[in-house]
Amino acid sequence: MGRSDPGRAPRLRQVRGAQARRSGARAEAWAAVWLMLKGYRILGFRLRTRQGEIDLLAQKGGVLAVVEVKSRLALDDALEAVAPEQRARLRRAGAAVAASQPRLKDLPVRLDLIALAPGRLPQHQADAWNGA
Repeated sequence: MGRSDPGRAPRLRQVRGAQARRSGARAEAWAAVWLMLKGYRILGFRLRTRQGEIDLLAQKGGVLAVVEVKSRLALDDALEAVAPEQRARLRRAGAAVAASQPRLKDLPVRLDLIALAPGRLPQHQADAWNGA
């Protein structure tokens, strides 16, 4: 029997991680296009803050939407994929970004979800967790 390559597992993780990042970037691009078609203005992609990363930051009218993008087969699965702790971090991140920008500081921050599934149109859930 031959020896297994000790460097194989880390390389596989790197490849899978790179594939996941590319897939996530594609999903976020589709979500951004979908939001723009609905009249949203995209203010940022993959914004890194001290509180966490925001997939998309968008504005429509007087609302600032922190948009989480999930690829799942069902909307319920996508909703459940964002734990309460992550939602709290996203809300704090959105509030921090808004506070740092004079034109955004007075806007209410809302947490939205875009669920993407193969062969289906994106599903946009505004205020996805009803403020929770």
